[in-house]
Amino acid sequence: MSYLFTSESVSEGHPDKIADQISDALIDHFLAFDKNSKVACETLVTTGQVVLAGEVKSDTYLDVQQIARDVINKIGYTKGAYMFDGSSCGVLSAIHEQSPDINQGVDRGNPEDQGAGDQGMMFGYATDETENYMPLALELSHRLLKELAAIRRENNEIKYLRPDAKSQVTIEYSDDNVPQRIDAIVLSTQHDDFIKPKSNSKEDREEANELMLEKINFDIKNILIPRVVENLPAHIQKLFTDQITYHINPTGVFVIGGPHGDTGLTGRKIIVDTYGGKGAHGGGAFSGKDPSKVDRSGAYATRHIAKNLVAAGLCKEVLVQVSYAIGVAKPTSINVETYGTATVNKTDGEISKIVESIFDMRPYFIEQRLKLRTPIYSDTAAYGHMGRTPETKEVTFSNPMGQTVTETVETFTWEKLDYVEQVKSAFGL
Repeated sequence: MSYLFTSESVSEGHPDKIADQISDALIDHFLAFDKNSKVACETLVTTGQVVLAGEVKSDTYLDVQQIARDVINKIGYTKGAYMFDGSSCGVLSAIHEQSPDINQGVDRGNPEDQGAGDQGMMFGYATDETENYMPLALELSHRLLKELAAIRRENNEIKYLRPDAKSQVTIEYSDDNVPQRIDAIVLSTQHDDFIKPKSNSKEDREEANELMLEKINFDIKNILIPRVVENLPAHIQKLFTDQITYHINPTGVFVIGGPHGDTGLTGRKIIVDTYGGKGAHGGGAFSGKDPSKVDRSGAYATRHIAKNLVAAGLCKEVLVQVSYAIGVAKPTSINVETYGTATVNKTDGEISKIVESIFDMRPYFIEQRLKLRTPIYSDTAAYGHMGRTPETKEVTFSNPMGQTVTETVETFTWEKLDYVEQVKSAFGL
């Protein structure tokens, strides 16, 4: 019998994502000036206010308030009407030095013996149902909001959009786990109060609100959706039928949004950041953490493994788990689950042992393999850390001492299919 599966995404202007982006901008600036920086920073955003807190061990000094303001302005919170904008909001920093008790478990005389920055388990997932080996419902949810943000910045086809938005896509699957059609799309977007009532009467206000909602509904279906569909592969385009149930701004007008409408915190969108509820999640957030924190580096490394296993043809779907003890380099466990889709005559336990021999999962080797001690994290902080396209680009950072650093970096290295041949060789594929 067919079944439904749903994933959601949130825009870069969502309060929690604002917090993630500020935290990761701080990580990038610290790493740009000191590659050995140890950082764990959290951000809170609310009406007219940003609070930064966390622990840092670094040889550089940064204007963290200005970094936060720059991120907020870049997202699009630039108007006083939003009750939160980068130029006028207060920014309070409560960042302090990292505990030596934690640091002693990470730093070692021999870098290869670097211990894990914390205990915990991390998961990586991949499936062959999309070209980037991501779950389809999450991929479409991200695409809806990325395109909506592009339309907002163009300020051409739709002129009333504000930065805050959420999406959700429900897919119908067949018994053998193949996507059949899109069952429902939910999209809520913040917007200007762009149709004013004729008077302040309840009837006129309700009429103005209804007219706004009709316009938003029309524009999402006739401008946003076609732009998203246009850039999809043909077999995914076919899933967009006239049987989709749309819920567009289902609660009504959405003028009050962003941090004025809802407080945002770093690390509250970990399912949006990963696989949309497919596979599993160890519970640790990514943003605001340097790569010595295995919550981040371990999750990236397991995604790298999972994607290369599926791309090599070892299986159609896979979940990879790794776990660590704080201060210990060698993982306490590595486990591979192929959901019965393996193409080799081996148990998942046997597959796990071979995978362990291919990928060194000690923290130092993850950092080196995936080039994680570089300022690449701001790009990860909205629209998912997984399923993105690797890119080589030049980035520039400045600090209050007048120093400027320009560096060529590789982004999303954990998405590279650079171990496919090694996997094929190890499994005789």
